[in-house]
Amino acid sequence: MIPDLIVVKCGGTAQVSPTAVCAAVAEIARAGQPVLLVHGGSAAMMKLAGRLGVSLSQLNAPDGTVTRRTDAATMEVLTLALAGQAKPELVLELARCGVSAVGLTGLDAGILAARRKKTLRNVIDGRTLLVRDDHSGLLSKVRTGLLRMLIEAGCVPVLSPPALAEDGSAVNVNADRVAAAVAAALGAQRLVLLTAAPGVLSDPTVPDSLQARYRLDGRLDPAVRGGMKIKLVAAAEALRGGVPEVLIADGRALEPVRSALAGRGGTRVLAEVAAAAP
Repeated sequence: MIPDLIVVKCGGTAQVSPTAVCAAVAEIARAGQPVLLVHGGSAAMMKLAGRLGVSLSQLNAPDGTVTRRTDAATMEVLTLALAGQAKPELVLELARCGVSAVGLTGLDAGILAARRKKTLRNVIDGRTLLVRDDHSGLLSKVRTGLLRMLIEAGCVPVLSPPALAEDGSAVNVNADRVAAAVAAALGAQRLVLLTAAPGVLSDPTVPDSLQARYRLDGRLDPAVRGGMKIKLVAAAEALRGGVPEVLIADGRALEPVRSALAGRGGTRVLAEVAAAAP
């Protein structure tokens, strides 16, 4: 356990400001509090894929969960975009804020270990198709040694997929679930998931329908769809892993992390209430 550790996950969409996120992370670090930044890179991926002529697509699971289709070409784009563009921009911005940061992927020192998914289900026009050649995986282990060493040295680790599969290949893993697994493995006090939305909404089409608290009850509200569903899955995994507080907050805010920690906006995700003994 690293006392008072905060894990922040920065969404990779164009709406989330890396400058604001890095300023918030730097403020935490300068105050002497340990912090780790996990990031995605969907905006960087889309730009790079456009230049390379690679078509990006999604998989729609039967339960409504949306994930990225990661064929061989997309895997290459993902690795280049996250490790070669999104991550250096974050590390440089943190340096401008006076903070020492170290950029890592899950491949470095085998930080993120995963099991490659052999078969995925994709719903298209009501039909469920099987996908067998996807380069994606499920996290199986977080090796914390290098992360602990960097944090103890006063550095901010900046971590992203891909992860290392059991067959020695690189696989895509969801960055929200990476943040949850890392937070649990390091004994973080808080996990803040920043996204391009105010938080969890009762009605995704109504921005003012923010839920200040969202209690998990074993199943997700059918109104929660797309990327927010994955964030709630990640939140549940973090809470089950012992993280005391999980917040889903608006990464578009001027002070996204401070506002979330102060309870100004965003959604606090609460653990499922244990059933009473008979």
